[in-house]
Amino acid sequence: MEVSFIKEKIAGVLTSILEHDNFEMHDELTAKDVDGWDSLSHMMIITKIEEEFSIRFKLRDLNKLKNMGSLVSVIQGKI
Repeated sequence: MEVSFIKEKIAGVLTSILEHDNFEMHDELTAKDVDGWDSLSHMMIITKIEEEFSIRFKLRDLNKLKNMGSLVSVIQGKI
């Protein structure tokens, strides 16, 4: 699956959960860069991403998530 398609789906999840699109998707994007992305919304985002891609993250996968680029890499490894 192409990186651009994965990022597009992730952006849709973020917009849906956070109810805004005031962010720019790039590999270095982190939760602290996006308004409203707190610990509760983070769990909702992870759950929605698992649903969208029909995958399940393991704890070791979640520990690898440092930014958007690492999220995309983990997703690519699972699909």
